[in-house]
Amino acid sequence: MSALAFAAERAVAINAVLAASNVCQRVFTKLVNGETITKKDKSPVTIADYSAQAVVNSILYKSFPTDPIVGEEDSKDLRGEEGRSMREKVLELANTGLESALSEDSLLETIDRGTFAGGAKGRMWALDPIDGTKGFLRGEQFAVCLALIVDGQVQVGVMGCPNLPVDAKNKDGEKGCLFITVKGQGAFQRNFSSNTETPIAMSAIQSLADASFCESVESGHSNQSESAKIANLLGITKAPVRMDSQCKYCSISRGDAEVYLRLPVSASYEEKIWDHASGSLLVAEAGGIVSDIHGKPLDFSKGRTLATNSGVIAAHAKIHGRVIEAVQKVLFPEGKL
Repeated sequence: MSALAFAAERAVAINAVLAASNVCQRVFTKLVNGETITKKDKSPVTIADYSAQAVVNSILYKSFPTDPIVGEEDSKDLRGEEGRSMREKVLELANTGLESALSEDSLLETIDRGTFAGGAKGRMWALDPIDGTKGFLRGEQFAVCLALIVDGQVQVGVMGCPNLPVDAKNKDGEKGCLFITVKGQGAFQRNFSSNTETPIAMSAIQSLADASFCESVESGHSNQSESAKIANLLGITKAPVRMDSQCKYCSISRGDAEVYLRLPVSASYEEKIWDHASGSLLVAEAGGIVSDIHGKPLDFSKGRTLATNSGVIAAHAKIHGRVIEAVQKVLFPEGKL
């Protein structure tokens, strides 16, 4: 694919994710936990979620006004008298990341541009304004995740990870990384402090005994006891690397760990497309394979969720098949899928 393919979308996505990441950092310095709303799925959503979505949606609209957006948030909790206090804070913070200030009405309209239903045809952006809200609240890992999907295929992915160390071997060193990918053009890391992009690739280990795996901090996001059984079956003895958000995709893409397991915790739960779109492309461009627990590719054409997939498994192409075999043996010991 020509390096010019999706060049404009790539540049705009970088700008949007950087601006939103900076707004999130400003919010964190002012955050009061009492201002957190609780969503139906019990995960906290903060002022930063709304501010980041407003910033990204506004920047996307300026360059691609006809592109729909599948975003995580809507504005209903910001409306009316009950939403006034938070609405005013969100407006103030969102405008610190934008060249042209929004009004209260345009703020709500901008946030609600993210309510597209998704689908199999045409262009759409998938946005998670803060992936890993609990990590954000702890001052640990979270990510601003943006992807362009065209006819059900992820074509561009940009993730901002403000708290991720630039070098995993130096956890106390510089933090703040962008991860950038376009289908067919490779995977790259750019530090917040630089405009230089460095190619990244997954660790091509020779033996699974040398591997480590990434999983969620929250046990409610992935079945950690089953993960331990899978690791044992594969001969993996290293302790798992646990972190919130799509930073896990970023970490394995640059070789910090080799396998990402997100095992189902509920038969009825459907993964959201914004939680995996940009990360799955990054891993694929870094030499990996991302599938569900049955080895099926993730299908981003079914709406706002990965309705036909269960769980997520990401690993280097050389070992992905063996990881899937182990997952099947542990999750389906009787051979029943």
